[in-house]
Amino acid sequence: MTSTAPTTGTTTTTVRTSRVTAANGTSYAYRRFGSSADGIPLVFLMHFRGNLDNWDPALVDPIAADREVILVDNAGVGGSTGTVPSTVAQMAVDLLAFTDALGIRRFDVFGFSLGGFVAQDLALLRPWAVRNLVLAGTGPAGAPTMHGWREDIERESRQDIPSAENLLYIFFAHTETSRSLGIEFLRRLGGRTEDRDEPTTAAVRDAQYDAVLAWGVPDISKLERLTGIRQPTLVLQGDDDLMIRTPGSHTLAGLIPDARLHVFPDAAHASIFQYPAEAAALVDQFLTTASAA
Repeated sequence: MTSTAPTTGTTTTTVRTSRVTAANGTSYAYRRFGSSADGIPLVFLMHFRGNLDNWDPALVDPIAADREVILVDNAGVGGSTGTVPSTVAQMAVDLLAFTDALGIRRFDVFGFSLGGFVAQDLALLRPWAVRNLVLAGTGPAGAPTMHGWREDIERESRQDIPSAENLLYIFFAHTETSRSLGIEFLRRLGGRTEDRDEPTTAAVRDAQYDAVLAWGVPDISKLERLTGIRQPTLVLQGDDDLMIRTPGSHTLAGLIPDARLHVFPDAAHASIFQYPAEAAALVDQFLTTASAA
């Protein structure tokens, strides 16, 4: 097993990739940096088809200025070994194997999109370990509009070789202002030139979309699960998410007992990358306040 302690004085674009082998046999690729006074890290869970390099430095670095952060590829994704699960439930179990391998008994979670599905299951599976929850651009299992994506979003998201244009179409509102901020985001992702992560494959795409579809199968009874999430929760969303529809975020905020919602204007799925400084400030304030309560 090879693992590292958090690295201070580094950023999203300069921190080295580390590896740790868990009890399930998976070797997880991750990046760990920053420092938390209370020793509790914030674990970031990535979107559909994303890897370590898809996290926006303009979002993560301001958060890491005040706390320890951990970016991780789940099983079979990017530089991690193993097979990508086709269910959210198994993705959550795999991530708990990762935190166990690092010896982390208590942590906060930031889940974006598919990562937000997994974050919800983590909070329910191990409530004593997950302290606070940030859910961005995501939605609840079984809710209306959650079963798959509309035709144009599915087409753009399931290309064999995704392009920048595909990502702009999916992630940002179809307005000049949102698109221009999306182009700035794509430029930021190119800032890391060394030790880049492995690209995700078509097998990752297919298994993850199976998990997305299974999560969204209509079943209103599953909404009751949200009442079991007792952690303080911050929900972040754009006002017109075309991938995971915005009303689902209102459902999350309404049914999770201790949740608050912030909706960004003129924004779609990647509102946190369109407004990275604002999102980082909201996350920092939320975690500071929730952790002190």
